[in-house]
Amino acid sequence: MSSPTPSSRGLALLLACLSALGPFSIDTYLPSFEDISHRLGATPLEVQQTLSAYLFSFAAMTLWHGAIADRFGRRRVILWALALFGVASLGCMLAGSIGQLWFWRAMQGVTAGAGIVVSRAIVRDLYDGAQAQRLMAQITMMFALAPAIAPVIGGWLQTWFGWRSIFAFLVLSTVILWLTCLRLLPESLPPERRQSLRPGYLAGAYRQVFSSPRFLCACLALALNFGGFFIYVLSAPVFLMRHLALPETAFLWLFGPAMLGLMSGSWLSGRLAGRISPGRTVALGYVAMSCAALLNLGINLSLPPGLPWSVAPLFVYTIGMSLAMPSLTLFALDPFARQRGLAASCQTFFQSGFNGIAAALIAPALWGSTLSLAAGMAGLMLAGGLAALAHRQLRLLPG
Repeated sequence: MSSPTPSSRGLALLLACLSALGPFSIDTYLPSFEDISHRLGATPLEVQQTLSAYLFSFAAMTLWHGAIADRFGRRRVILWALALFGVASLGCMLAGSIGQLWFWRAMQGVTAGAGIVVSRAIVRDLYDGAQAQRLMAQITMMFALAPAIAPVIGGWLQTWFGWRSIFAFLVLSTVILWLTCLRLLPESLPPERRQSLRPGYLAGAYRQVFSSPRFLCACLALALNFGGFFIYVLSAPVFLMRHLALPETAFLWLFGPAMLGLMSGSWLSGRLAGRISPGRTVALGYVAMSCAALLNLGINLSLPPGLPWSVAPLFVYTIGMSLAMPSLTLFALDPFARQRGLAASCQTFFQSGFNGIAAALIAPALWGSTLSLAAGMAGLMLAGGLAALAHRQLRLLPG
């Protein structure tokens, strides 16, 4: 079934909404952790594991969204995934125990990744070069609004109606997004370019992608850069409510500056596309992230936790992170012109798998103090920079 093709800006907005579905379903319920723990008789660690269940199932399924979209087309996969995500959100809303919530959060994770995987493939289906970088930057800029407003919406819903209303809100949002995609989402992969789902073909394709040093270095740089910020997202209830003594409606203090930085960096990346090389754009991103990490360490060594200084470095860090992100994303996909959906799946699997590790291990190990979080940001950013440098050296090799 064909559909009208929206304008470039309209397409960017629609793809941003699809990409934001996963992060939105992470951040919206963060202010409800204490209420969920109380209402379902669960420990704080058991509630934290609802996030881990989501992230690990998200990572596992992202390996397949792209391959399925390469076989059946982008539009069909998106519509089915949104429908199933809505069902899983309804299950979360009705969960009567922490075990049931684990299950339905895992089911949300299984379906939520389709949006971000298939959106990246659609960009590379339709655009090349600087135009692709601009569209990716527009998507990132619009996508940045979701993590900023999600915990604010969640905080007010929690205050007014309790934790179940947050998942009711996700059900309603998914229905609206499904209807919009049904009407407006184009099919960017014609039948003659679709790929096989034969096990032998898939095994060879996955092996080709995961054995590519250029792909692995670009993905590692993306994951580690994002990890430097994501540890604050995962630690938000502790960072804001314990260390900064803020109420559950004050999550905008963390997400506002960070997402403003993400939007600013994405806008700058789009403006620089075609004017300076993607490699230089990535280098500028690391300059900004390095300054932010050093500033964060200095503040936490010299001042007690407080506003606004404890959140100010996140603004600078996310400018650099989002400035580098579009180019690094395209670097990872570029070597695989015939399997862009599958490569986008592998890229998202890499990212979300690392996010799962961060949720289960890294963030709990660091959230004990604001200084340890700052050190974690600096260490992850430094490791990401080394991965990006290795990717640059591989790109310069002949052949």
